[in-house]
Amino acid sequence: MTLRAAPDKPVYLRLRETIAERILAGRYKDGDPLPSVRALAAEQGANPLTVAKAYQGFQDDGLVVVRRGVGMFVAEGARARLSHAERDRFVTQEWPAIRTRMQQLGINPAELLGTERA
Repeated sequence: MTLRAAPDKPVYLRLRETIAERILAGRYKDGDPLPSVRALAAEQGANPLTVAKAYQGFQDDGLVVVRRGVGMFVAEGARARLSHAERDRFVTQEWPAIRTRMQQLGINPAELLGTERA
């Protein structure tokens, strides 16, 4: 994902989503080092202070740990906690709108799973 996606969101939130997606996908595993602030800023075309703000949010949430003089690392259990939080967010925030839209369009969930013909 690049920062051009979802331009209505603040950049630091889009950076957080990018980092979270990478952790959830296993690109950054528990204990792995994260790119430096400058490296991620250059990769994403963002201001280093904005990247630092995104990293600080993860640190505040206990998902990233700082080893002074070494760098930032994905905290142990970060992937599992992120996965749980994203699942809860999907079920409580995204799914109700999807379910309503499916009902409006007369879509049976079994159709989407390929277990029933339309």
